[in-house]
Amino acid sequence: MRVYISIDMEGVGGIATMDQVVRGGHGYPRSQRLMTAEANAAIEGAFDAGADSVLINDSHGTMDNLLHDELDPRARLIFGSPKLDCMAEGVSAEHDVAMFLGYHAAAGSPGVLAHTFSSHFYEVRLNGRPVSEAEVNALQAAAVGVPVGLLTGDDVICGVAEKAFPGVRTVAVKVAHGHTAADSLSPAEARRLIREAAAETVRSAGDLAPLPMPEALELEIDMPTTPAAELGEQIPGVRRIADKTLAATFTTPREVLGCVTVCYHLAADAMTSRMTLFGRR
Repeated sequence: MRVYISIDMEGVGGIATMDQVVRGGHGYPRSQRLMTAEANAAIEGAFDAGADSVLINDSHGTMDNLLHDELDPRARLIFGSPKLDCMAEGVSAEHDVAMFLGYHAAAGSPGVLAHTFSSHFYEVRLNGRPVSEAEVNALQAAAVGVPVGLLTGDDVICGVAEKAFPGVRTVAVKVAHGHTAADSLSPAEARRLIREAAAETVRSAGDLAPLPMPEALELEIDMPTTPAAELGEQIPGVRRIADKTLAATFTTPREVLGCVTVCYHLAADAMTSRMTLFGRR
Protein backbone atom coordinates (compact mmCIF):
# COMPACT_ATOMS: atom_id res chain seq x y z
CA MET A 1 0.00 0.00 0.00
CA ARG A 2 1.56 3.26 -1.20
CA VAL A 3 0.17 6.54 0.14
CA TYR A 4 0.50 10.02 -1.37
CA ILE A 5 -0.02 13.15 0.74
CA SER A 6 -0.34 16.75 -0.42
CA ILE A 7 -0.26 19.17 2.52
CA ASP A 8 -1.17 22.86 2.61
CA MET A 9 -1.06 25.21 5.59
CA GLU A 10 -4.21 27.35 5.65
CA GLY A 11 -6.41 24.40 6.64
CA VAL A 12 -4.27 23.23 9.56
CA GLY A 13 -5.82 23.40 13.04
CA GLY A 14 -4.88 26.51 15.01
CA ILE A 15 -4.22 28.63 11.91
CA ALA A 16 -6.48 31.45 10.72
CA THR A 17 -4.52 34.65 10.02
CA MET A 18 -2.25 35.95 7.28
CA ASP A 19 0.51 36.53 9.84
CA GLN A 20 0.55 32.78 10.43
CA VAL A 21 0.81 31.61 6.80
CA VAL A 22 3.22 34.10 5.22
CA ARG A 23 6.94 33.62 5.70
CA GLY A 24 8.28 36.41 7.90
CA GLY A 25 5.11 36.70 9.95
CA HIS A 26 5.47 36.40 13.71
CA GLY A 27 3.12 33.40 13.72
CA TYR A 28 4.71 31.57 10.79
CA PRO A 29 7.28 29.48 12.74
CA ARG A 30 4.51 28.17 14.99
CA SER A 31 2.46 27.33 11.90
CA GLN A 32 5.37 25.30 10.55
CA ARG A 33 5.30 23.20 13.70
CA LEU A 34 1.52 22.77 13.56
CA MET A 35 1.70 21.79 9.88
CA THR A 36 4.51 19.31 10.50
CA ALA A 37 2.62 17.76 13.41
CA GLU A 38 -0.51 17.19 11.30
CA ALA A 39 1.64 15.67 8.57
CA ASN A 40 3.13 13.30 11.14
CA ALA A 41 -0.32 12.35 12.40
CA ALA A 42 -1.38 11.25 8.91
CA ILE A 43 1.92 9.45 8.28
CA GLU A 44 1.61 7.60 11.59
CA GLY A 45 -1.98 6.63 10.84
CA ALA A 46 -1.06 5.34 7.40
CA PHE A 47 1.71 3.15 8.80
CA ASP A 48 -0.53 2.04 11.68
CA ALA A 49 -2.83 0.56 9.03
CA GLY A 50 -0.06 -1.22 7.15
CA ALA A 51 1.13 1.28 4.53
CA ASP A 52 4.37 0.30 2.83
CA SER A 53 5.42 3.84 1.91
CA VAL A 54 4.31 7.45 2.26
CA LEU A 55 5.32 10.29 -0.06
CA ILE A 56 4.42 13.80 1.09
CA ASN A 57 4.43 16.94 -1.05
CA ASP A 58 4.86 20.32 0.69
CA SER A 59 2.19 22.34 -1.14
CA HIS A 60 1.99 25.72 0.61
CA GLY A 61 3.39 28.96 -0.80
CA THR A 62 7.12 28.54 -1.39
CA MET A 63 6.61 24.83 -0.71
CA ASP A 64 9.42 24.56 1.83
CA ASN A 65 7.47 24.89 5.06
CA LEU A 66 7.64 21.46 6.72
CA LEU A 67 10.35 21.02 9.35
CA HIS A 68 12.38 18.17 7.89
CA ASP A 69 14.14 17.18 11.07
CA GLU A 70 10.78 16.84 12.87
CA LEU A 71 9.04 14.87 10.11
CA ASP A 72 8.42 11.15 10.58
CA PRO A 73 11.57 9.55 9.07
CA ARG A 74 9.55 6.80 7.39
CA ALA A 75 8.13 9.30 4.88
CA ARG A 76 9.82 10.80 1.85
CA LEU A 77 9.34 14.53 1.21
CA ILE A 78 9.04 16.58 -1.98
CA PHE A 79 9.62 20.29 -1.42
CA GLY A 80 10.58 23.47 -3.25
CA SER A 81 9.00 25.52 -6.02
CA PRO A 82 8.13 25.76 -8.87
CA LYS A 83 7.09 22.17 -9.59
CA LEU A 84 5.64 20.78 -12.81
CA ASP A 85 2.50 19.49 -11.07
CA CYS A 86 2.39 22.10 -8.31
CA MET A 87 0.39 20.83 -5.32
CA ALA A 88 -0.03 17.41 -6.93
CA GLU A 89 3.68 16.90 -7.61
CA GLY A 90 4.78 13.30 -7.20
CA VAL A 91 1.44 11.51 -7.35
CA SER A 92 1.75 8.54 -9.70
CA ALA A 93 0.14 5.29 -10.75
CA GLU A 94 2.24 3.58 -8.07
CA HIS A 95 0.07 5.14 -5.36
CA ASP A 96 -3.06 3.48 -4.02
CA VAL A 97 -4.64 6.49 -2.32
CA ALA A 98 -4.12 10.24 -1.92
CA MET A 99 -4.66 12.36 1.17
CA PHE A 100 -5.06 16.14 1.08
CA LEU A 101 -4.17 17.75 4.43
CA GLY A 102 -4.55 21.34 5.60
CA TYR A 103 -6.67 22.32 2.60
CA HIS A 104 -8.93 25.39 2.32
CA ALA A 105 -11.93 26.60 0.36
CA ALA A 106 -11.91 28.22 -3.08
CA ALA A 107 -11.55 31.92 -3.86
CA GLY A 108 -14.85 33.66 -3.20
CA SER A 109 -15.95 31.08 -0.64
CA PRO A 110 -16.57 31.90 3.04
CA GLY A 111 -13.81 29.60 4.31
CA VAL A 112 -10.72 30.46 6.34
CA LEU A 113 -8.05 32.10 4.14
CA ALA A 114 -10.00 30.96 1.07
CA HIS A 115 -8.27 31.29 -2.30
CA THR A 116 -7.46 29.16 -5.32
CA PHE A 117 -3.73 28.65 -5.91
CA SER A 118 -2.95 32.38 -5.63
CA SER A 119 -4.35 34.94 -3.23
CA HIS A 120 -4.16 37.31 -6.24
CA PHE A 121 -6.61 35.31 -8.39
CA TYR A 122 -10.16 36.54 -7.94
CA GLU A 123 -11.56 33.20 -9.10
CA VAL A 124 -10.54 30.04 -10.96
CA ARG A 125 -13.13 28.07 -12.93
CA LEU A 126 -13.10 24.70 -14.68
CA ASN A 127 -15.80 24.00 -17.24
CA GLY A 128 -17.71 27.05 -16.11
CA ARG A 129 -17.71 26.26 -12.39
CA PRO A 130 -15.60 27.80 -9.60
CA VAL A 131 -13.18 25.19 -8.24
CA SER A 132 -10.95 24.72 -5.24
CA GLU A 133 -7.36 23.54 -5.27
CA ALA A 134 -8.56 20.21 -3.92
CA GLU A 135 -10.79 19.60 -6.94
CA VAL A 136 -8.04 20.44 -9.44
CA ASN A 137 -5.46 18.33 -7.62
CA ALA A 138 -7.92 15.44 -7.38
CA LEU A 139 -8.20 15.48 -11.18
CA GLN A 140 -4.43 15.18 -11.50
CA ALA A 141 -4.51 12.24 -9.09
CA ALA A 142 -7.37 10.70 -11.09
CA ALA A 143 -5.37 11.09 -14.31
CA VAL A 144 -2.90 8.51 -12.94
CA GLY A 145 -5.62 6.35 -11.39
CA VAL A 146 -5.40 7.51 -7.76
CA PRO A 147 -8.49 8.29 -5.65
CA VAL A 148 -8.64 10.89 -2.86
CA GLY A 149 -9.45 9.10 0.39
CA LEU A 150 -8.94 11.80 3.03
CA LEU A 151 -9.18 15.58 3.21
CA THR A 152 -8.61 17.78 6.26
CA GLY A 153 -9.25 21.49 6.67
CA ASP A 154 -12.06 23.79 7.76
CA ASP A 155 -15.74 22.91 7.62
CA VAL A 156 -16.23 24.66 4.27
CA ILE A 157 -13.69 22.68 2.23
CA CYS A 158 -14.70 19.47 4.01
CA GLY A 159 -18.25 20.05 2.80
CA VAL A 160 -16.99 20.55 -0.75
CA ALA A 161 -14.91 17.36 -0.61
CA GLU A 162 -17.80 15.27 0.71
CA LYS A 163 -19.84 16.23 -2.36
CA ALA A 164 -17.01 16.05 -4.90
CA PHE A 165 -15.07 12.91 -3.88
CA PRO A 166 -17.12 9.72 -3.48
CA GLY A 167 -16.23 7.79 -0.32
CA VAL A 168 -13.83 10.44 1.01
CA ARG A 169 -13.23 10.84 4.73
CA THR A 170 -12.92 14.36 6.08
CA VAL A 171 -11.63 15.87 9.30
CA ALA A 172 -12.87 19.41 9.97
CA VAL A 173 -10.22 20.75 12.34
CA LYS A 174 -11.90 24.16 12.54
CA VAL A 175 -15.09 26.03 11.71
CA ALA A 176 -14.82 29.20 9.64
CA HIS A 177 -15.92 32.40 11.38
CA GLY A 178 -14.71 34.65 8.57
CA HIS A 179 -11.79 34.94 6.16
CA THR A 180 -9.26 35.28 8.97
CA ALA A 181 -11.13 33.88 11.97
CA ALA A 182 -11.96 30.35 13.10
CA ASP A 183 -13.20 28.17 15.93
CA SER A 184 -10.49 25.48 16.05
CA LEU A 185 -9.94 22.16 17.73
CA SER A 186 -6.87 21.92 19.92
CA PRO A 187 -3.82 20.77 17.93
CA ALA A 188 -3.69 17.54 19.96
CA GLU A 189 -7.31 16.68 19.19
CA ALA A 190 -6.88 17.56 15.50
CA ARG A 191 -3.87 15.26 15.28
CA ARG A 192 -5.71 12.43 17.01
CA LEU A 193 -8.60 12.61 14.56
CA ILE A 194 -6.29 12.87 11.56
CA ARG A 195 -4.28 9.84 12.65
CA GLU A 196 -7.43 7.79 13.07
CA ALA A 197 -8.88 8.92 9.74
CA ALA A 198 -5.62 8.23 7.89
CA ALA A 199 -5.55 4.68 9.26
CA GLU A 200 -9.18 4.11 8.26
CA THR A 201 -8.47 5.54 4.81
CA VAL A 202 -5.62 3.11 4.19
CA ARG A 203 -7.67 0.14 5.39
CA SER A 204 -10.53 0.96 3.03
CA ALA A 205 -8.53 2.34 0.08
CA GLY A 206 -9.58 -0.59 -2.11
CA ASP A 207 -13.18 0.62 -2.00
CA LEU A 208 -12.36 4.03 -3.51
CA ALA A 209 -12.40 5.04 -7.16
CA PRO A 210 -10.67 7.98 -8.90
CA LEU A 211 -12.79 10.86 -10.17
CA PRO A 212 -14.10 10.54 -13.74
CA MET A 213 -12.03 12.58 -16.20
CA PRO A 214 -13.83 15.19 -18.35
CA GLU A 215 -13.13 15.06 -22.08
CA ALA A 216 -11.98 18.70 -22.00
CA LEU A 217 -10.96 21.11 -19.28
CA GLU A 218 -11.92 24.70 -19.96
CA LEU A 219 -9.85 26.81 -17.56
CA GLU A 220 -10.68 30.42 -16.70
CA ILE A 221 -8.61 32.60 -14.35
CA ASP A 222 -9.58 36.07 -13.17
CA MET A 223 -6.25 37.90 -12.89
CA PRO A 224 -5.66 40.80 -10.47
CA THR A 225 -4.68 43.47 -13.02
CA THR A 226 -5.03 44.23 -16.71
CA PRO A 227 -1.23 44.06 -17.32
CA ALA A 228 -1.12 40.60 -15.72
CA ALA A 229 -3.86 39.44 -18.08
CA GLU A 230 -2.05 41.00 -21.04
CA LEU A 231 1.07 39.02 -20.20
CA GLY A 232 -0.89 35.82 -19.62
CA GLU A 233 -2.43 36.18 -23.05
CA GLN A 234 1.05 35.60 -24.50
CA ILE A 235 1.08 31.99 -23.24
CA PRO A 236 0.48 29.74 -26.26
CA GLY A 237 -3.11 28.55 -26.33
CA VAL A 238 -4.30 31.10 -23.77
CA ARG A 239 -6.86 33.71 -24.82
CA ARG A 240 -8.14 36.81 -23.06
CA ILE A 241 -11.93 36.78 -22.84
CA ALA A 242 -12.38 39.85 -20.63
CA ASP A 243 -10.20 42.69 -19.37
CA LYS A 244 -8.69 40.60 -16.57
CA THR A 245 -9.86 37.08 -17.49
CA LEU A 246 -7.77 34.42 -19.20
CA ALA A 247 -9.13 31.21 -20.71
CA ALA A 248 -7.70 28.07 -22.30
CA THR A 249 -8.91 24.60 -23.20
CA PHE A 250 -6.82 21.63 -22.10
CA THR A 251 -7.12 17.85 -22.26
CA THR A 252 -5.14 16.95 -19.12
CA PRO A 253 -5.03 18.24 -15.53
CA ARG A 254 -1.24 18.54 -15.84
CA GLU A 255 -1.71 21.17 -18.55
CA VAL A 256 -4.16 23.01 -16.28
CA LEU A 257 -1.67 22.99 -13.40
CA GLY A 258 1.12 24.20 -15.66
CA CYS A 259 -0.94 27.16 -16.85
CA VAL A 260 -2.05 27.96 -13.31
CA THR A 261 1.57 27.92 -12.12
CA VAL A 262 2.73 30.37 -14.79
CA CYS A 263 -0.25 32.67 -14.19
CA TYR A 264 0.44 32.50 -10.44
CA HIS A 265 3.85 34.06 -10.97
CA LEU A 266 2.53 36.65 -13.42
CA ALA A 267 -0.12 37.69 -10.90
CA ALA A 268 2.41 37.90 -8.07
CA ASP A 269 4.81 40.02 -10.16
CA ALA A 270 1.98 42.34 -11.17
CA MET A 271 0.90 42.91 -7.58
CA THR A 272 4.48 43.39 -6.36
CA SER A 273 5.00 46.08 -9.00
CA ARG A 274 1.77 47.82 -8.06
CA MET A 275 2.50 47.79 -4.32
CA THR A 276 5.95 49.29 -4.97
CA LEU A 277 4.25 52.24 -6.67
CA PHE A 278 1.64 52.58 -3.92
CA GLY A 279 4.45 52.80 -1.39
CA ARG A 280 5.90 55.96 -2.93
CA ARG A 281 5.60 59.21 -1.03
